[in-house]
Amino acid sequence: MTKTTEQRHPLSENIDILEIYDILNLINSEDKIIPEIIKKNLMKIEKIIENVIYSFKNGGRLYYVGSGTSGRLGVLDASECPPTFKVSELLVQGIIAGGKDAMYKSIEGAEDSYEDGCNAIQFRKINSNDCVIGISASGNAKYVLGALETSHNLNAYTSLITFNDIKKVKYISDIISIIIGPELITGSTRMKAGTATKMILNMISTVSMIKSNKVYKNYMVDLKVCNNKLRNRAINIIKDLTQLSSIKSKTLLKKANNNVKIALVMNHLSKNYKNAQIELKKFDGNLRNILE
Repeated sequence: MTKTTEQRHPLSENIDILEIYDILNLINSEDKIIPEIIKKNLMKIEKIIENVIYSFKNGGRLYYVGSGTSGRLGVLDASECPPTFKVSELLVQGIIAGGKDAMYKSIEGAEDSYEDGCNAIQFRKINSNDCVIGISASGNAKYVLGALETSHNLNAYTSLITFNDIKKVKYISDIISIIIGPELITGSTRMKAGTATKMILNMISTVSMIKSNKVYKNYMVDLKVCNNKLRNRAINIIKDLTQLSSIKSKTLLKKANNNVKIALVMNHLSKNYKNAQIELKKFDGNLRNILE
């Protein structure tokens, strides 16, 4: 039986002769169904996130493993965590078949090497505290499966995000099969499958960070102040939460060595930088327990 991701879509059989607007409307209509299908799988995604949070609390790391579009999206999500949540670049990592070059160009045959997937995991010294999430639209990319089996053998938590209905295998703890139907361009999983992947990875990393005390209310309080945009955002967060003026918020941020959380604790408890740092550590970075 042909895999869902390789089937022809009946609505796009003549897409090449449609007017541009009609093609856009067709693509948009297909994209609309993705959130509702993901919604049916929220409990499975929740289980993955619970394991990621557990890993973080126990000194573990999160790895995304994929090839092609799947691998690029994993690397993208991982690379956005340090500036957004001020975490180490080692905490969330993306592994792509073919290495760094595969981020910018197609590395033919990279996804077909089971051994390379195994080696990628062994190189990173995966252990029982880590989470490894494979991403494979087809569900059978050998590179991804090699990485997952090796991770399982090293006692890491493993899961797979796929867009086909595949059989359960012993070395993958949880499989999320998101059946979104055939692509409008037959087999082009950079389209709906890529969109769905981006949405799911956003959920996994964002919710894991929220539950790791990286967010207060809906403020990005652990952002890394590394450019003017983020500096202004940090100042505005302090201003909103303390009702201080922009100038005083800027001064407070500077005294806190560009650490928004410490700045808020310094202001709330009238403590200096060092004592605010101690207080924050005492509450495991949970601002709500300090400020409220």
